[in-house]
Amino acid sequence: MTRISVYNDDLPGDVLFKESVAIDTEAMGLINHRDRLCVVQLCDKKGNVHLVKFKDDYSSPNLKRLLEDQNIVKIFHFARFDIAILRYYLKVWAFPCYCTKIASRLVRTYTDNHGLKELCNELLGVRLNKQQQSSDWGKDELTEDQLNYAANDVLYLHKIKDRLDSMLERENRKKLALDCFEFLKTRIELDLLGWENVDIFSHQTKTI
Repeated sequence: MTRISVYNDDLPGDVLFKESVAIDTEAMGLINHRDRLCVVQLCDKKGNVHLVKFKDDYSSPNLKRLLEDQNIVKIFHFARFDIAILRYYLKVWAFPCYCTKIASRLVRTYTDNHGLKELCNELLGVRLNKQQQSSDWGKDELTEDQLNYAANDVLYLHKIKDRLDSMLERENRKKLALDCFEFLKTRIELDLLGWENVDIFSHQTKTI
């Protein structure tokens, strides 16, 4: 049974991670400069899940220290959103990072299904229940279903990374993936400045 620990506003100082940590976020919506960051969930390689629930205090020194630690890889699914909202509310960059959605798109070119639910099903034989995805994450007390949902969003990321790493090696696309992960900082800066829906590399121009 998964052990889930819940804290308010920050991680305890004695919660430590080595080499890597799986991270996800829950917010009041999908617009990072409008919708409040409510929960950050973290999981180590052993499957211990830690949830940090926020009200209005984002000082969070222990969590910030972890996110900024250059010796710990932060594993996300759709890192573009999670790193952006962490940057907006916590004012730190969560790098170095690994994005399972980007890695999936680079090697699972035989499908258009790159959601976490599909990755868990195909690569691990695990079926996720995503029913709580659109629930109210800002309420004072989270339900047991919400806690389990939040835990499952990070619980399998280490194993998915391992499977995708093998596929990246096989298809000779590991360096390409690493370059994409590094570029995320620039992509997110553009997002936060208002260019989230604009391809500035495109030749196409708007005519009047």
